[in-house]
Amino acid sequence: MKAGIMRFFRQALIGLTLLTLSVGILSYAGYLIKDALSERFAQEARVPQPRERTFAVNVVTAEPKVITPQLEAFGEIKSRRTLDLRLALGGQVTGLSENFVDGGQVKSGEKLVEIDDADAQSFYLKAKADIMDAKAEVEDAERALLLSKDELEAALKQSALRETALFRQRDLQVRGVGTKAAVEASELALSSAEQSVLNRRSAVDQAKARGASAGTRLIRSQLALDDASRRLEDTKLFSKFDGVLSNITLVEGGIVTANERIGRLIDPNSLEVAFRVSTEQYSRLLNENGQIINARASVSLNLMGSDITTNAVLERDSGSVAEGQTGRLLYAKLEKAIGFKPGDYVVVKVDEPELRFAINLPASALNADNQVLILNDEDRLENVNVSLLRRQGDNVIIRSRDLPGKEVVAQRSPLLGTGIKVRAVRSGEADKPPKAPEMIELTEERRQKLIKFIEGNKWIPKTAKERTIGKLKKEKVPAEVVNRIESRMGG
Repeated sequence: MKAGIMRFFRQALIGLTLLTLSVGILSYAGYLIKDALSERFAQEARVPQPRERTFAVNVVTAEPKVITPQLEAFGEIKSRRTLDLRLALGGQVTGLSENFVDGGQVKSGEKLVEIDDADAQSFYLKAKADIMDAKAEVEDAERALLLSKDELEAALKQSALRETALFRQRDLQVRGVGTKAAVEASELALSSAEQSVLNRRSAVDQAKARGASAGTRLIRSQLALDDASRRLEDTKLFSKFDGVLSNITLVEGGIVTANERIGRLIDPNSLEVAFRVSTEQYSRLLNENGQIINARASVSLNLMGSDITTNAVLERDSGSVAEGQTGRLLYAKLEKAIGFKPGDYVVVKVDEPELRFAINLPASALNADNQVLILNDEDRLENVNVSLLRRQGDNVIIRSRDLPGKEVVAQRSPLLGTGIKVRAVRSGEADKPPKAPEMIELTEERRQKLIKFIEGNKWIPKTAKERTIGKLKKEKVPAEVVNRIESRMGG
């Protein structure tokens, strides 16, 4: 009985002790919670300081200068001297030059084609024989004329003698020693002599007419000989100048018809480019008198990634606008035609008249209202109105009195506007490699002080704490990290 009572008191005492310990532990825990809450509530609320958002923008400095705009267009290479090869006569081809092939180079005066000339030779020989006959006829007519003139002179002398004889017979009759019959005989003889003179005059006229007819025949024969000679020459085709052959359609032994085009001769050293521009662009290439200026140009031909470029000079424009076309067709003469062929499709860049006090900017710096953004002294943006002069590829040429020396935003975006604060990235700064962070060595006391501050800061995430403490435990620590921690520590 007594042992049971003692066991009861012992167990009750143990339970009371445990209860007391539990109440004490809970009271201490409550005290800790109350103390932590009091300390938390006693701290000032950390209100985040608002910071103005800044944008990084690329800027370029506006520098007025003399700019030569370039007008860009596409054109076609053409030959300034091209000759169609045609034969005036038809026939069978009996001879061809070794160079008479597509792309063959020929010299001036070189015989290219020859056709069968048998008929032409016959016509030539016949005309030559006819002219010999005509010359003989002219000579015969000249001799006949000389003879007729001599006969006329003899008849005139005989008529003069007959007249003298008649005068003497009449004188004798007056003196009574002559007879009337003798006078009549002298009159008849004179009449016969005068008739002979008339006949001789007629013969001279006939000889002159014969000579004129023979001369006409000789001229006709000479013309026929010239025609036959040209006909004979037309059986051969010669090169008119040094050049290159193209579009050859003739072979030896073939039959060619009169005036059939058998090829084309092109002068490869005399080329020009034809290109079309708008009416507005054309107006910028005129001088005060309305004449096109001799502007310089460059012509480029792309060949499998490599360019062939040469210079050219603007020469003329088309006399009219072709049906269905707009703008103006211009022609520029190539200075050196090496590598270019007629028919090549090329890019032409023509130098326009110079623009003074002009500014060259990226096209992305200009908006639809012809405005650009500039930086003021407080690194804030301002809009400035400008005059657009030209568009050159990805650039624009503008003019404004408010821009010289100012920094202009190179790429506008919807986020940028008047009054926004920006951080300027100037040309060349973006390409510079980042500077290596400055490293410093810490004393052990300073290192432990920084680590203790980081460990005691309840607002730093665990991962950030571990990363920062890892940097602080190294032999050399970034100076930026140390300065940032010490600024938060207050010294």
